[in-house]
Amino acid sequence: MKKSIVILTCFVLLLTSCAGEFSRVYKSSDYSFKYEYAKQLFATRKFSQAIVLLEEVVQLKKGSDQGEECLFMLGKAQYNNGDYESAAATFRKYHQSYPHGLFAEEASFYVGQSLYESTPEPRLDQTPTVGAINAYQQFLDFYPDSKRRQEAQTRLFELQDKLVQKEYLSAELYYNLGGYFGNCSNGGSNYEACIITAQNALKNYPYSRQRESFAVLIMKSKFELAENSAEEKRLERYRDAEDECYGFLNEYPESKEARTAENYIKKCKKITKE
Repeated sequence: MKKSIVILTCFVLLLTSCAGEFSRVYKSSDYSFKYEYAKQLFATRKFSQAIVLLEEVVQLKKGSDQGEECLFMLGKAQYNNGDYESAAATFRKYHQSYPHGLFAEEASFYVGQSLYESTPEPRLDQTPTVGAINAYQQFLDFYPDSKRRQEAQTRLFELQDKLVQKEYLSAELYYNLGGYFGNCSNGGSNYEACIITAQNALKNYPYSRQRESFAVLIMKSKFELAENSAEEKRLERYRDAEDECYGFLNEYPESKEARTAENYIKKCKKITKE
């Protein structure tokens, strides 16, 4: 019990000592000393404290060799501390300020990497994802022979897949809403919205791994649209659905939805051959 108390007391004293030392450095007017102390904090992964000092020092070191290193270190500290938005802004500032600097290539890469870390899951707004894609593409344009090229390309494709998934979830939602008209204040139907969303996704991402999934939604939506059509549009839409089913079978003859397509064709023929 006494041993535990001694250990706890020593730990508290150590923390108090460290806090006191940081406070003295922070209040100091010796900015060179502050910078060196910030580097020590960074090396020992005390990123929060390092950021406080670096944000103050970086303004005074601007334009110098130390200013270049200081700005890049600030970005890395923010990144390692999980403040990805600030890190992206700092790395971008570094690359703009020192386009031929010692850390220019790495800073450019970390703009994309920081934005990548802050991208939301596919159901949410994907503006940050688009920003990360643009940043990685810019990095690849600037540094086509970089050793990080493959990593950047892998991340870029991963982010594009997230955009595809966002489009798929939107199209799927329209399909699942089906005949519900509460969200169709401007006319049209959910099935039509599903078809347009899926077709646009196929145009924008022609090599997507979800190409078949979009094709399934288009096929099913066209059939349901025909099933729920007014009499004057019924025949035309059944013909369109039938053509879509044949096209689907030609492109995906081994699909799990092949039987669905065949059944749709039989139902369509009953109408189109009347």
